[in-house]
Amino acid sequence: MYLGIEIGGTKLQLGVGDGVRPQFEALERLSIEPARGAEGILEQIRSAGAELVRRFDIERVGFGFGGPVDGAAGRVITSHQIDGWTGFELVDWVQESLGRPAVLGNDCDCAALAEARYGAGQGERTVFYVTVGTGVGGGLVIDGHVHGADRPAAAEIGHLRPGLFADDPHSTVESLVSGWGIAATARVCLLNEPQRPLDRLLPEGRPALSESDADDLRKRCGGNVESLTTLMIGEAAAAGNHGAREILRTAAHTLGWAVAQVTSILAPNVVIIGGGVSLVGEELFLNPVREAVARYAFPPLKDSVRLTSPKLGEEVVVHGAIALGSHGR
Repeated sequence: MYLGIEIGGTKLQLGVGDGVRPQFEALERLSIEPARGAEGILEQIRSAGAELVRRFDIERVGFGFGGPVDGAAGRVITSHQIDGWTGFELVDWVQESLGRPAVLGNDCDCAALAEARYGAGQGERTVFYVTVGTGVGGGLVIDGHVHGADRPAAAEIGHLRPGLFADDPHSTVESLVSGWGIAATARVCLLNEPQRPLDRLLPEGRPALSESDADDLRKRCGGNVESLTTLMIGEAAAAGNHGAREILRTAAHTLGWAVAQVTSILAPNVVIIGGGVSLVGEELFLNPVREAVARYAFPPLKDSVRLTSPKLGEEVVVHGAIALGSHGR
């Protein structure tokens, strides 16, 4: 048996499985206390992990970490949410604390591995996974193995620069497509601010809002435009707010441009798009992404890739961590 552990910014999940099937022999979800930093999370892993190791005779531990890692060295590079992780030798710590060997991967890479082996990419040779939430991450799996585990970063679709004018490191796909990026676009539209430098990177420019659509969005955030969220925008779009639909469509087309670049270079069999933003649904998000891929991809490839949603739900990273542990890398 193998122990898979997901370390995020708000949750910690530990699951036990055989690495062959997407089934858990045990699964524990624990809340993270950010104020306690990395040490608080390590205490939780030490306590819950030791019990699982004892109960199931764990052979190896796999980690899916929410941030950049050096998998080959078994070291966390940093966390953007929790203090205390920078440069932490996590694999060595597990060996000392739980008495088991371990392997370390990025959470998006683990999600990609799980979906490739057990989920929406099962049976496909080349699988590209995209998560769209607080950030935009990617993972590439070829022949059942994560690509780029020995590199500082790989498959970072969210950090593509959309166009030749995107010469600032913050002018990224993520800055326009992530949850906070979509909300920022909506705020600019509502406040009628001068166009952001980022807006010139959007495929159709900044969306226009009618007064009625703008009033609807203001009501949803209680008049405090700074508190407007992508969830509110999605709910407005589902209720028929045309302006909210255009805001989502603009983000989806930006992501579709990025997926088209990946498609033109890698020719993946399937691209899986998950994460909180994707939950607004096929009509409002996934179908516009498909339209943009068809528009921007190299024509011989535009119909060769299947674009779909993930299948493994909120435990996807744990499944991937178990799969990582079961194969040693």
